[in-house]
Amino acid sequence: MLYKKNIFITGGAGFIANALIRHYIGNNNIVVYDNFHRDTLTGSVYAHHPNLKIIKGDVLDAELLTKSMAGADIVIHAAGIAGIDTVIINPVHTMQVNMIGTANVLSAALANGIKDRFIDFSTSEVFGSMAFRSSENDVTVSGSAGEARWTYAVSKLAGEHLAHAYYRQYSLPCVTVRPFNVYGPGQTGEGALQIFIKKALKNKTIKIDGDGSQIRAWCYIDDFIDCLVRCVEDPKAIGQSFNIGNARAVITILGLAQTVCRALRSESKIIHGPPLSADIAIRIPSVDKVYDLLGFRAKVDLEEGIIKTSKWLASIM
Repeated sequence: MLYKKNIFITGGAGFIANALIRHYIGNNNIVVYDNFHRDTLTGSVYAHHPNLKIIKGDVLDAELLTKSMAGADIVIHAAGIAGIDTVIINPVHTMQVNMIGTANVLSAALANGIKDRFIDFSTSEVFGSMAFRSSENDVTVSGSAGEARWTYAVSKLAGEHLAHAYYRQYSLPCVTVRPFNVYGPGQTGEGALQIFIKKALKNKTIKIDGDGSQIRAWCYIDDFIDCLVRCVEDPKAIGQSFNIGNARAVITILGLAQTVCRALRSESKIIHGPPLSADIAIRIPSVDKVYDLLGFRAKVDLEEGIIKTSKWLASIM
């Protein structure tokens, strides 16, 4: 358990960052650095907490970033462009934020002498379109040049390589995490599960891209934070990359929509639309490494997570 540490979080207004803030804010000082493009923080109960400081800034502003990070013990780099729709509309900005922004954060961490931990958020998409029980040592895939789907994955993979280069060359205590479909209360953005639940709660039609045979493994936010905390606090995590997900909560997209409707007793109809130009066929992590090194195993099963998430969404709709 951390106590009286100074934690600096880029992208600190986002979904996962807010769950981490909830875990640490009682006993630590937290600086949120974010441009508030997505904002889960402002309406939360922690927005005016005395242990929280908010700096509105962009990771592309290297000078402000370095200055804002002064005094930090731990850096959580969660800022980034995400969501396939956003990536397709703004591919240049996606690559600038995810590559140059990450380079700026790493440079600022080195300049500020970060000693405890630097957590870099990568993505499960680095494994390409066929990720079946992919381990951390499996070959990553950059995808074909010009295909918009892989812009995000390539930019995150570049940041991951750079973070580990900083670890090898400068002994910056870096850890890379690769989230696998994290969901739950507080989520903002374009997540399929959140969209399905919202539709089901209103008995509206649920639209699926393609035939729904795409397979995913879904990780509830509390499980993800449990593992992330271990990455922050356990010395064995330094210099490592970790898949963080729930390898038991595996289901097709069609099966997911059906499970949401069943769990919520919804009368929503499920229809199919055209497939995405380059979708992920299967994305299931191997989680052996994170269990062997950090003792983490996801606990929340899919239907339980759906019900918990639906209660939160119902309260804000």
